[in-house]
Amino acid sequence: MKNERYPRSGRYSGRWMVDGVMGPNAVWQAEALGEVIPLEAGMRVLDLGCGTALSSIFLAKEFGVEVWATDLWVKPDENWGRIVDAGVEGQVHPVSAEAHELPFADGFFDAAISIGAYHYFGTDDLYLGYFSRFLKPGGWIGIVQPGLAEECPSYPPAGLEEYWHWDFCAWHSPDWWRRHWEKTGLVTVDLADRLAEGWRDWLHWNEVCDRDSEAPQWEADMLRTDAGRLLGFTRVVARRNPE
Repeated sequence: MKNERYPRSGRYSGRWMVDGVMGPNAVWQAEALGEVIPLEAGMRVLDLGCGTALSSIFLAKEFGVEVWATDLWVKPDENWGRIVDAGVEGQVHPVSAEAHELPFADGFFDAAISIGAYHYFGTDDLYLGYFSRFLKPGGWIGIVQPGLAEECPSYPPAGLEEYWHWDFCAWHSPDWWRRHWEKTGLVTVDLADRLAEGWRDWLHWNEVCDRDSEAPQWEADMLRTDAGRLLGFTRVVARRNPE
């Protein structure tokens, strides 16, 4: 589980990461956001769609931030056990909430992130207006998730027909996300890119998890077939504009 692109993550147990799996490696992706968002000790951070809270724990331990680990499917009691085991019970607060019914005050957070989840609700033209209101003016928004190198002229993409699920239509390119956010006028996009060698990291992670379970290996097969031509991770970082 060592990855030279994510040296901070290398200090954490591979077993811990695999046991908390809910898609591609959330700890690596959290580190990728930490590289480009200026997180400082004491900042309040919303981690939306945190899953098993590994990303929340990582950010708290590495950057000294206070995190509201918010998820719909993983209950707070389950995440609280992991938070206590990690020794960050004073910094990470588990919350159960749906993405459209967040129980927070406007302007409460210094930063809001979402790893591997934002595309499930954030492709709605109006969602950024809702999400960004929980940030202070100048506050940071960052997402990392499966994405495309460029938008496809038709679906499923040529060569990936046997692997393609209908909901992959929510995977988009960095340019798509930049336009999607900037057209609102609510934020300034500082960065919209693809993680370097993201598809290789995604494949490596799948190969490790597949060895640990009896789940079908179709996703790893999809990534090998594509070989970085289209699939990877999209990263987008923006700041909320003043009122």
